[in-house]
Amino acid sequence: MRKKQEVTQSITTAQSGLTLDQAARQRRYFISMMIRTVCFILTVLLPSPYRWIALAGALTLPYIAVIAANAGRETIKKDAIFTPKRKGLN
Repeated sequence: MRKKQEVTQSITTAQSGLTLDQAARQRRYFISMMIRTVCFILTVLLPSPYRWIALAGALTLPYIAVIAANAGRETIKKDAIFTPKRKGLN
């Protein structure tokens, strides 16, 4: 018999754990690279006009995958950014 997953309530504004965040980013990157592999296979199998679309996807997907994988945890908070006060001109 399966156990029901318990839903935990968050009582803080703390971020999720680093291991959970890294696992999610690795999963996104892996899925993107699998799509890239499919694009390379389609480049070989498809006829000419569609072949170039698949090749363009295979060539641009690594850049998109890296950006998506790295866009996870933001370390700079708005309160931590120094913004000096400017004096008005008289």
